[in-house]
Amino acid sequence: MPELLAPTVRLHAAWLEAHDEWGPGLHEDGFGLRSTDEVRSPEGFAAWVTRLADQSDPAKPLDAGRVPCTYRWIAEDDRVLGGIALRHDPNDYLLRVAGHIGYGIRPSARRRGPATWALDRMLAHARALGLDRVLLVCEAGNDASSRTIERCGGVLDTDLGPARRYWITL
Repeated sequence: MPELLAPTVRLHAAWLEAHDEWGPGLHEDGFGLRSTDEVRSPEGFAAWVTRLADQSDPAKPLDAGRVPCTYRWIAEDDRVLGGIALRHDPNDYLLRVAGHIGYGIRPSARRRGPATWALDRMLAHARALGLDRVLLVCEAGNDASSRTIERCGGVLDTDLGPARRYWITL
C-alpha cells in the first residue's frame, strides 16, 4: 500500500534510484528540485530535504518568488514511486504556468494508479488548508496526466497549446 511521506534523508538511496530512472535533467515534477540542488552526497541531499521542509513551514521566510508548499513523496515499501507538491498560495506566475499541485511518477511505477491515489490525498490536504478549488497544469500531450486529473474531478479550463489547465472544485 502506498503512502505519502514528508521528504526524509532516510530514503536517500531510494530517491536516487528513482531520480536515476528518470534520467538526466530536471523533469521530476512534484519534488521541488532545482538545478542548483546537489542531491548525490548525503550533505547535499540533507540540505535539499531541509529546504523542502522549510518551504512548507509558514513561520519560515521564503526566497523571493517562492510560496509555501507541502512536498510529499509517494512511497511503497521504502521505494520512492514519485513526488507531489501542493502550493498553498500560488502567485501570478504559478497560476499561469504550474498551478497549485504538481506531481511526477517514475516510469516503472506508471499506469498502476499511484498518481490518482496521491492526487486524491493531496486534494484532501488542500481542503484542510481551506482552499475551495485548485489548479493543475499538464503538458497537452500528457494524456495519462490528463486522465488522472479528470478522474479526480478536474475540469478543463483552457487548452493553451503546450499546456492544459484544469480546475478541481473541493
